[in-house]
Amino acid sequence: MKDAIFISIYLKISRILQKGITIKMTNNTFANMRTDLALEQSEILREGRPDDSSIDGVEIKTEEVNNIIVTWVKIVNEKGAEAMGKPIGNYITIESEAMKDNDIDAHEEIIKIMAQKLGQLHKLNKNGSVLAAGLGNWQVTPDALGPKVIEKLLVTRHMNEILPEELQDRVRSMAAIAPGVMGNTGIETGEIIKGVAERIKPDLILAIDALAARRTNRINATIQMTDTGINPGAGLGNKRMRLNKETMGVPVIAIGVPTVVDAATLVNDTMNRMLTEMIREASQGSPFYEMLVELEDDEKYGLIKDILDPYAGNMFVTPKEVDAVIDRLTNIIANGVNIAFHPGIDGGDINRYL
Repeated sequence: MKDAIFISIYLKISRILQKGITIKMTNNTFANMRTDLALEQSEILREGRPDDSSIDGVEIKTEEVNNIIVTWVKIVNEKGAEAMGKPIGNYITIESEAMKDNDIDAHEEIIKIMAQKLGQLHKLNKNGSVLAAGLGNWQVTPDALGPKVIEKLLVTRHMNEILPEELQDRVRSMAAIAPGVMGNTGIETGEIIKGVAERIKPDLILAIDALAARRTNRINATIQMTDTGINPGAGLGNKRMRLNKETMGVPVIAIGVPTVVDAATLVNDTMNRMLTEMIREASQGSPFYEMLVELEDDEKYGLIKDILDPYAGNMFVTPKEVDAVIDRLTNIIANGVNIAFHPGIDGGDINRYL
């Protein structure tokens, strides 16, 4: 049976290769694989290298606390930025399968770590003001994370003059907006946020959005925070106005969770595992073996896109329990933000203010 499967796949690959695969060659293989996570891009660059190998211009530190993995990827120069395909800056990733579960204790630990790391990214003093922007389409569950988080933030800008004196040092001025998507508004998300920012003049913009990942085990189980801003919709292949200090006029911190994976990328990773098994089973020196070992990563990805055509360009996959998981992630991120930006609030009394 196994030999029959190998023969069938061999004939399929041969026919597609004979037909020709159109591949956009780039300096970085990962450019073809949709992921918004700096951690995953660093992993792709390091695949096949020794464990202690490094990327020029990129510093990576990993720690684990109570089964929660925290990775800090720092791009320190233009060489690192070119290799990673991302701007110079800091990218902090928090990973835990418990994000998807109804585990209150684990969620509290994740919130604590998130607030701590987020506090290390921003340089605001106690009088600094924040504009939070929940990006995405609230009508589409995997893309509704940003607007849902906005609903749970402790928004205080409108209460500055009426807050009791004992609370004024405990909360920071925060405003929030959910600008929607251009398909509904006809306006670039960046244009809306920039217009609001020019009017209320915040010291920092905080953007929350859903992302795309390469690995299925990171879907709804990973939080990425970065001080480099964000490209709204980039994970889905959309080209939108970038939100960063250059375009907005103030620093932009972005928080995101991968809620979808590109179908072609998902199948590509599955095919990699399958080809590894096929190489192990094939007779060394045979034409089939030689074809498998010589198949480059970009060729494999092109092959997958060819097989999935015409759906690969717009098909994304999300878990079936995404509704409940998004609600849990909303609480985690909103509480982490509230604790990080309001100096007098901690995990013990956050719910008293909401």
